[in-house]
Amino acid sequence: MRSQQIRQTFLEYFQSKGHEIVSSSSLVPGNDKTLLFTNAGMVQFKDVFLGLDKRHYSRATTSQRCVRAGGKHNDLENVGYTARHHTFFEMLGNFSFGDYFKEDAIAYAWELITEKFGLPAEKLWVTVFEDDDEAYNIWSKKIGVSEDRISRIGAKDNFWQMGDTGPCGPCTEIFYDHGEHIWGGPPGTPEEDGDRFIEIWNLVFMQYDRQLDGELVPLPHPSVDTGMGLERIAAILQGVHSNYEIDIFVALIAAAAKATNTSDLENNSLKVIADHIRAVVFLLVDGVIPSNEGRGYVLRRIIRRAIRHGYHLGQRKPFFYQLVETLVIEMGEAYPEIRENQVRIEEQIRREEERFHRTIEDGMNVLEADLAELKDDTISGETLFKLYDTYGFPVDLTADIARERNLKVDLDGYEAAMQRQVEQSQKGGAFKGKALLKTDSKTEFLGYEQTACESCIKEIFVGSEACETLVKKQDDGNAILVLDKTPFYAESGGQIGDTGTIKTDNAEFIVTDTQKQGETYLHMGYLASG
Repeated sequence: MRSQQIRQTFLEYFQSKGHEIVSSSSLVPGNDKTLLFTNAGMVQFKDVFLGLDKRHYSRATTSQRCVRAGGKHNDLENVGYTARHHTFFEMLGNFSFGDYFKEDAIAYAWELITEKFGLPAEKLWVTVFEDDDEAYNIWSKKIGVSEDRISRIGAKDNFWQMGDTGPCGPCTEIFYDHGEHIWGGPPGTPEEDGDRFIEIWNLVFMQYDRQLDGELVPLPHPSVDTGMGLERIAAILQGVHSNYEIDIFVALIAAAAKATNTSDLENNSLKVIADHIRAVVFLLVDGVIPSNEGRGYVLRRIIRRAIRHGYHLGQRKPFFYQLVETLVIEMGEAYPEIRENQVRIEEQIRREEERFHRTIEDGMNVLEADLAELKDDTISGETLFKLYDTYGFPVDLTADIARERNLKVDLDGYEAAMQRQVEQSQKGGAFKGKALLKTDSKTEFLGYEQTACESCIKEIFVGSEACETLVKKQDDGNAILVLDKTPFYAESGGQIGDTGTIKTDNAEFIVTDTQKQGETYLHMGYLASG
């Protein structure tokens, strides 16, 4: 059963049980400022569960796109090294807002996975919260699961809460047994971290309101929130052990291999690239743009991590954007917005690749030189900072390289170097050692959508002095143009500024560097003609 069919079967099953099929919400949460990205299916329904929002339905089902990279929920460093970690994944879920509760939720889950998906009942294992006798009895007496395949688990794994106070309740989880040939034990045993028993579905029963003093007050209208990872259930239904062997990833890994001229399809770098293109495309379609802060910086880190893995495979030219087409083929039916925005997304990725390719080789040479002189097993904080500040290497990218070579990184030293830079910047208050220009102009940046545009010249400077006109050979290569809008990327966070050409009807200005002062983009260079 292909991933598209699994997704559709899940949604249509719950639709047949009176659930409203609700479209995936954006990866940028609109109702929760505490989250960097949407990381679970219930995020878009949080206000419904809290009683702050009402919908015209009391039952819902979704296939929610999720990202766990950055912030509290961060799987980035594990991607490519394990069988089931991803930056982007899809969460299949069904929800009850004060409608049905434990008995129906458990019955629906069992019917779907054993009858619709056809998983053998004897291959399934169940956990319940240690004090939840109600759920235990439903599984053992009404569903008929043998008691030796039901584990009672403590609050750490089987009791969910939204925060220190508020809605909370016990969970019941369904596990799949891959068989005795794979090491690992049932949940709750010392061997539970093995790969034999894999969690495929978590059912959360929100039945209490936790008070400030810790008291659990029963909710007047208990609710249900469930989540099943599409990639995990697809691996089981497609008869493979690793998520990277399911149909979507087989296609993406093949595309990554072609784009990097790699013949070894088992290479972990291909897994990283295949994983990262999904996160990048969906973040871009949801309006996140690469930058040096917040969500934009997480996106930039993911893109550069993929580029570095391509570089590791020998690819020295932009390649990552080429995978968008394959992703659209695989997921465009379920998410038509990526097909509709394909050209824009490809261009955004390509431009980001071109920027990083200007510095990645020099940065790798610096790192290799440092490693050649390494006297212990730790890359210094100064080297980490230099790679970030000068060559645009996010620190986790360098840490990724260190991990491949069984080395450590001095994160404390990196933070100290970063703090020194901040203090120096606060004292200096200038760009590249030059005096600040006296300007109130603001420049609109268009570089993530366009490589060229029509603009108005707002101000002209030679050195730090404002002037009305610019005369060829009198600017000494020290001229600066300020425009009302620009596609030129300004130097920031170790990424060098764009170069290029600004033309009028009768003049041509060569841009040798682009800097930023506040909200003003400074196009530095000289008048070539006119």
